[in-house]
Amino acid sequence: MQYLPNIIFAILLIFGISFFVVNIKKIIRNIKLGKDIDRTDNKSERWKNMLNIAFGQSKMVRRPVSGLLHIVVYLGFIIINIEVLEIIIDGLLGTHRIFAPLGKFYDFLIGSFEILAFLVLLSVIIFWIRRIILRVPRFWNKEMKGFPKNDALYILYFEMVLMSLFLVMNAADLNLQNLNIDYYTKAGTFPISQYIAPLLTGFSESTLIILERSAWWVHIIGILVFLNYLYYSKHLHILLAFPNTFYANLNAKGKFSNNKIVTKEVKLMMDPDADPYAIPEEDPNAVIEKFGASDVFDLNWVQLMNAYTCTECGRCSSVCPANLTGKELSPRNIMMKTRDRLEEVGKNIDKNKKFKDDGKQLLNDYITSEELWACTTCNACVEECPINIDPLSIIMEMRQFLVMEQSAAPQELNMMMTNIENNGAPWQYNQMDRLNWKDE
Repeated sequence: MQYLPNIIFAILLIFGISFFVVNIKKIIRNIKLGKDIDRTDNKSERWKNMLNIAFGQSKMVRRPVSGLLHIVVYLGFIIINIEVLEIIIDGLLGTHRIFAPLGKFYDFLIGSFEILAFLVLLSVIIFWIRRIILRVPRFWNKEMKGFPKNDALYILYFEMVLMSLFLVMNAADLNLQNLNIDYYTKAGTFPISQYIAPLLTGFSESTLIILERSAWWVHIIGILVFLNYLYYSKHLHILLAFPNTFYANLNAKGKFSNNKIVTKEVKLMMDPDADPYAIPEEDPNAVIEKFGASDVFDLNWVQLMNAYTCTECGRCSSVCPANLTGKELSPRNIMMKTRDRLEEVGKNIDKNKKFKDDGKQLLNDYITSEELWACTTCNACVEECPINIDPLSIIMEMRQFLVMEQSAAPQELNMMMTNIENNGAPWQYNQMDRLNWKDE
């Protein structure tokens, strides 16, 4: 019975980490459903982007209030979780504050953790106020209903509880240290919980031990639950922001990739030595290439990773001119719908061992042509995203499918392309009349 808590802890730890690994493997598999694309060029710039944008939060602070609060929560999340290492070792070995022999350095660590925990708690409360009381508009767009709306609140409540448990645990521990109770050796400094400890002075020794142990257990279980909740949550960006910024598109904004098939056809048409009547050789093993994208399989793996990385913060939609003027388009919703379709495909594979045609696709079943054609291709969404997500690339590939596979361009665009074909310009003027303006 002496080792029962350690055994229970080990089982919980193994189960929590195993479940997390299984789900992460599913995400990796789903991302790999996308087309291959080489994003290994210019590694020095990619590392610089990752350090500045993902680690340094350089794009977050463009909006100072939310940016600085996010940095506090982000640093707190990283640094305070160093304490989890001690909790894991203590849980497995049955020790208590195993790093206490580090002396003054340990005191500094615990004191720093407490200050950060308090700042994180304060920041999270402000985030909650901004979302629920001040009702910042971008948090209340029409796509932010049901789980997407509640997801952010769940995480805020999670963080409130975890930080509060950490401080209560330390407050009870401090009282037990002052009572010179065996097992609770004097260690650490408690700049925040020392003000909570007086509230517990009337508790008996046994009650304090129960309170400290309960807070300890609920805290570590909460961390394991939080870890596995990430798979279902927009907060997966905690992990994916780093590869997402590393593999982001380094080309200048507004530069679009040429379709290889179209380029090949154009070059053939412009080759003076080519036989216009030659019948191209057909390769029976060749895969028929689709122009553009109609489903997640047609997108590249970086675009699919973008969908999983999206934080749903709404910064992209808040600067989108189409969205601001009441159009159907919301860049955030493009990423959310792409992720929803990808998750549906993943569940299909889980059930059938391979993808079984479900009669659905990303285009029309999730994203409408009205949304796609509302985009002005201004790149505001790409520029604004704090972790370099690119909704525009998905929009443009789906537009290409509509035009080249379904001939479903808007009338205005069809007229322009007809004019270019007939007149060599977007306007409906005969080439012979182009210079008439100079005679007026």
